[in-house]
Amino acid sequence: MAVSLLTIQTAVPAASIALSEDNRILAEFSLAVRRTHADWLVGAIDRLLADACLSVSQLDGLGVVIGPGSFTSLRVGLATVKGLALAAELPIFVVSTLQTLAMQAPFVTLPVCAMLDARKKEVYACRYSWEHGRPRPLTMEKVGKPESIVDECNEPTLFVGDGALVYRPLIVRQLGDRAHFAPDYLNLPRAAGAALLAFDAWQRGEGKPPEQVLPVYLRASEAELNWQG
Repeated sequence: MAVSLLTIQTAVPAASIALSEDNRILAEFSLAVRRTHADWLVGAIDRLLADACLSVSQLDGLGVVIGPGSFTSLRVGLATVKGLALAAELPIFVVSTLQTLAMQAPFVTLPVCAMLDARKKEVYACRYSWEHGRPRPLTMEKVGKPESIVDECNEPTLFVGDGALVYRPLIVRQLGDRAHFAPDYLNLPRAAGAALLAFDAWQRGEGKPPEQVLPVYLRASEAELNWQG
């Protein structure tokens, strides 16, 4: 029997949701407008499930992108997923934003550096290699100055993500013709890619109850920094 998952990605302003059966994407909805995710997310989930003639109770689990990314946006997605999981008694399968972003550059032979703009002149980044149809991490996820991140790329590398767009001149300056870039339309993490990673987690039996699902921020929030100061 096919495994049905609903997967939510709210780590970046261009958020999306996807409905999948095993490795097949049934539907995906994306929105990149100046509205908070809380304004539209629940309604979009209801519409997506209705169009697929499914209810939450018919799902086998929920996937969610847990970060890194926008602190507020991540909390909206996690709160929504946890509420659905509690109501329908479903397991949650967590997915990295950066690995989801690396899913946008499938089957490349070069290492892939997924890079998100973290503001404050920093980026979230992780390098991957494609193995057996999935991006496998070569490094730990980190936040840091783009100069330092790029300096660790000692071989021809494909850069993907809005961080690569923002800091492209810097990357080219440091790496020259060793720097390669994904097309503009591939530089956002998509729920469809996250859904496939969530299915992998389902196959490994890595479902979590809501109380064990936490966001990955990689650095302290502005409020935490102000409090510590």
